Amino acid sequence: MSAEERIEAAVFRRLLKHLDLRKDVQNIDLMNLAGFCRNCLSRWYQEAAADKGIEMSKEAAREAFYGMTMDKWKANYQTEAKPTQEAAFDKAFEENVGSKGD
Repeated sequence: MSAEERIEAAVFRRLLKHLDLRKDVQNIDLMNLAGFCRNCLSRWYQEAAADKGIEMSKEAAREAFYGMTMDKWKANYQTEAKPTQEAAFDKAFEENVGSKGD
């Protein structure tokens, strides 16, 4: 592994730790402000694994970012979204991920 890859891996681990420490930051807020959320990160993680020939389920990839099952995370940390957040999310999702049917 190159020095650059070691640095990138360290930054990735730091991001995971930061997200774990900031469970108060909701996915909807991440998506609305930054155009990505924990689910996006887990999807990119799953896609990177597939690119390397590693089979990984959606659930396993999400556990890497939530530190637990998504159902457990939702039950313990997810709050009810306000209508204004949901409207902003729909716009951010469309701009950054694509239509929900994709």
